[in-house]
Amino acid sequence: MSSFIKQIYNEHIKIYVRKPTWVMYFILLALVIGIAAVTQTTDLTNNHENWEQALEEENQQSQEVIQNLREADFNNELSIQMNEQAIERNNYRLENEIPPNEYGAWSFVEDNVFLLSLVSLFTIIVAAGIIANEFKWGTIKLLLIRPLTRTKILITKYISVLLFALWTLVFVWVTSLIVGMAFFGFEGFTATTVVNRPDGVQEVTLFSEVMKTYGFRLINLVMMATFAFMISAVFRQSSLAIGLAIFLMFTGNTIVEFFADRDWAKYILFANTDLQQFSTGNIMFEGMTLGFSITMLMVYFVLFLTLAWTFFTKRDVAGE
Repeated sequence: MSSFIKQIYNEHIKIYVRKPTWVMYFILLALVIGIAAVTQTTDLTNNHENWEQALEEENQQSQEVIQNLREADFNNELSIQMNEQAIERNNYRLENEIPPNEYGAWSFVEDNVFLLSLVSLFTIIVAAGIIANEFKWGTIKLLLIRPLTRTKILITKYISVLLFALWTLVFVWVTSLIVGMAFFGFEGFTATTVVNRPDGVQEVTLFSEVMKTYGFRLINLVMMATFAFMISAVFRQSSLAIGLAIFLMFTGNTIVEFFADRDWAKYILFANTDLQQFSTGNIMFEGMTLGFSITMLMVYFVLFLTLAWTFFTKRDVAGE
């Protein structure tokens, strides 16, 4: 077991000794600070004296948007549903006399969840090269003479990719919280927000909602990293793995929407990676359940790792 852990440590050293890795973290830190600076220039304060009137005006605007969307040549159901849910949240606040919160650190952390797309991109780059670069640099033979089987070497590399993804996600979360506290103040752990749920609108703590949102995004992060890892093991080309994984990451939802009228579209990977749809009620396909999506993710997960294991353990490296 000690040699196994030592190999994971060595793989981590390989990742973090490279300057591009630290450039990735610097980019994320710069973006967090930059977003905070820009956000601070925006008037995010809520007028608690006239908040009821403000919410009623928002409802009226949302109703007008819904009406315009329904009258348009195209019917954007997602936009309509989002505006309807905004009206439901505002009505819940009005009925229960819950004023909107002042913008604070937790709100900033939640808004920065979009940066996890960049984390996915960085993780794909690491996952794509962690095997392919061994063949590219000619170090694969030196790696295989160590007292570990090919299966264990593959596992150590995959665990290192997952740890990199986790540490980078935590980095975004922590830096967003610290920078948010510095720029906007801290609301505390009891601050609440109003969210849509399948069984109606609910009031929940901001902390729990932030943790849930980041947790759901971690699932998508793991699946994309596993896909890039598999391509790296199968084709031994980091550029192909990076290009294909990034292409699918940005076009996955478009692909699902293109085949939305087909019964088999719900079996596409990207129709199931967003498990938060079952929390908000914005389910992509009628009849889909949380259990179904988890099952599909496990099938793809096992398929990707099986392909990676098959090609890595069976490949002849004598000519490398």
